[in-house]
Amino acid sequence: MRTEKNVFYKKLIALVFPIAIQNLMTALVSASDALMFGFLDQTALSAVSLATQVQFVLNLFFSAITIGTTVLAAQYWGKQDKESVEEVLCIALKMSILISIIFFTAAFFFPRLLMRIFTNEISLIEAGIPYLRIVSWSYLFMGFSQIYLCIMKNSGRTTKSTIYGSSALVLNILLNAILIFGLLGFQQMGIAGAALATTISRAVELFLTIFENVKTGVVRVRLKYFCSNFVRLKRDYYRYTMPVLANELVWGCGFTMFSVIMGHLGSDAVAANSVANIVKNIIACVCLGIGTGSGILVGNELGGGNLETAKKYGRRLCKISLITGAVSGLFILLSSPLVLMFTTSLTEQAHAYLQIMLYICSYYMIGKSINSTVIAGIFCAGGDTRFGLICDAVTMWIIIIPLGAFAAFILHLPILVVYFLLNLDELIKLPAVYRHYKQYKWVKNLTTNQQ
Repeated sequence: MRTEKNVFYKKLIALVFPIAIQNLMTALVSASDALMFGFLDQTALSAVSLATQVQFVLNLFFSAITIGTTVLAAQYWGKQDKESVEEVLCIALKMSILISIIFFTAAFFFPRLLMRIFTNEISLIEAGIPYLRIVSWSYLFMGFSQIYLCIMKNSGRTTKSTIYGSSALVLNILLNAILIFGLLGFQQMGIAGAALATTISRAVELFLTIFENVKTGVVRVRLKYFCSNFVRLKRDYYRYTMPVLANELVWGCGFTMFSVIMGHLGSDAVAANSVANIVKNIIACVCLGIGTGSGILVGNELGGGNLETAKKYGRRLCKISLITGAVSGLFILLSSPLVLMFTTSLTEQAHAYLQIMLYICSYYMIGKSINSTVIAGIFCAGGDTRFGLICDAVTMWIIIIPLGAFAAFILHLPILVVYFLLNLDELIKLPAVYRHYKQYKWVKNLTTNQQ
């Protein structure tokens, strides 16, 4: 028993630690933007926080594609069927590249229209336009790199995937400082500098993943697979990916609506909300790492036909996610004085908003941790991808968004009350998640119908 537990925790740490580090680096890029723009002015901070909502929506598509890829790739890798993993990779790449082209076109040619979705303040719209035009090029690079990094995690190269992704993100942070403030003899570019830094770092990430694809013999993009039509595998891929994509859009567009609601409550609310979101994203790195690792870990066991082991792993992961969420919430409370100390550039009103928002974020983390592990990890590992769609559709669009909009624009309740209501989404779905988990519909070997 002790040996079996040791194997479990060894596998979990090997997956979660690198993924958490990469999530942390991603969050630190946003944090560095906020910190650096905080030294410029609040308008720059607010404009970039709204402009990056476009990439947030794009990341929803990438997230859905990578989750759908993990559903099949993890199980086929557990079955030691490398050929099918390469076929899944090519199916995913064709979808992601098409989506990245669409987002590039929208952000490059219609940035003003996109900014108007999130705010009606002219100063924020004008500041966000050059950012979107420059950063749009990075969307094209991510169409390949994000999917290939995902397949690396699912084929025993989690650490190397983290090194590649994190190296690009560290470069992003360094270039942010150089180009935003004009260090080392470069011209001071402000918001445009942050966009250029992101684009360059994503180009480097693309180069690293192409280099890995060419030099490694583990899992490659093969032209013969890229041009083939795998009817049964493609059917299964879309069967499990489309509900995840719908779920990501339902949840993500709902979350974007939170920014829309806050964006129409004034610049102070936008600035405080953007900093609070950055803090949540940084603290949630371990929670999200456990969620991603859960999908791979449980998926490997299901694909290998070890259904009882997968159920045992699921129980342990649920307990771990609960503890991680509670610790993360406590950490937000303990770190809030430090966050407030580094955001003195905010107006007095925005600073007051942020102080209370951080307390509200602490309870949010418990639900976020559990749902990331169970819905996006364990359920998806067994192909149970539709539950998340139904759960988030009801939670976000029938309860939370109407409630938040009604409180903000009809009742004109205080901004912090609106923020509190908008952050209830992860908690109110916990009873339904627990009930569905106990039905064990996710305990399935998805590879058996391919034989």
